Amino acid sequence: MKVIDLHCDVLYKMQKDPKLTLHTEEEGKLDVTRARLAEGNVNAQVFAIYVPEDEPMEPQTALHQAELFWSKVLTEPGVKLIRTAGDLEEAERTGALGALLSLEGVDSLRGQWWSLRLLHRLGVRLLGMTWNHANWAADGAMEPRGGGLTAAGRKLVRECEKLGILIDVSHLSEKGFWELRELASRPFFASHSNARAILNHPRNLTDDQIRALIQVNGILGITFVPYFLSGSDTVRIDDVLRHVEHICELGGAGHLAFGSDFDGTDSHVSGLSHPGGYPALAEALLKRYPESVVSGFLSGNASRFLRDNLPKR
Repeated sequence: MKVIDLHCDVLYKMQKDPKLTLHTEEEGKLDVTRARLAEGNVNAQVFAIYVPEDEPMEPQTALHQAELFWSKVLTEPGVKLIRTAGDLEEAERTGALGALLSLEGVDSLRGQWWSLRLLHRLGVRLLGMTWNHANWAADGAMEPRGGGLTAAGRKLVRECEKLGILIDVSHLSEKGFWELRELASRPFFASHSNARAILNHPRNLTDDQIRALIQVNGILGITFVPYFLSGSDTVRIDDVLRHVEHICELGGAGHLAFGSDFDGTDSHVSGLSHPGGYPALAEALLKRYPESVVSGFLSGNASRFLRDNLPKR
């Protein structure tokens, strides 16, 4: 079964270590490689731009990662840049690996709108307003004060909607989520979050948030970060399935996807430590759900969301 993965942090690692490529095989260097994407039947991968707090929080840091996306990902044979619904349809038809560019946290843009427009020209079509903390646009999920969107953050939502950039709520504060729900005129999504009812963590979504995503025809990408899945020392695929089951119970079977966060975590689910583990996840899902439903989880729901909401051409 084909897979669309809504989040990985390869570009951040490539910025930290310029020697890394999608063909790096040295153990512990990269979770996501070209060989592992093929092993996992991944036919579209979202590559996130993430600027950590120990890097210069300036537009050029984000632009550097965008350049790495162009020079180290898009130069690979058989990889196609996805900017429009038509691009995705062509990639699916031809069997190319679709590559999408996202921005995780707008801190580095520093409210400079030219940098948002330039990143859009370079391919950014998905955008999370925050990482875990507060910035000029909004509060993140781990910000103690629990604030929402700033005036500049509200402008950011409007600018993204004009450009055709989809808003990702995975790191957004709960108050920010509900303010976005009131403000947004287009569907939004969560690229890599789980169910708070299964594991009580601020990065996971409440049942009301999950229902709201369903109501706006968004999607929720379940992530494989162990400490968002379970409180156990050893986390297994069954722990992923508990979140799947809960979201389905809320009516979300047609809105569920996966956003692994590979290369964004140092710990892994047993048997699911890189994209090559997706077939094992598919096998476990097929023991509980019909093939058509599992196909939706793995790629169909995300494909539909992107085709419906990316610019057409």
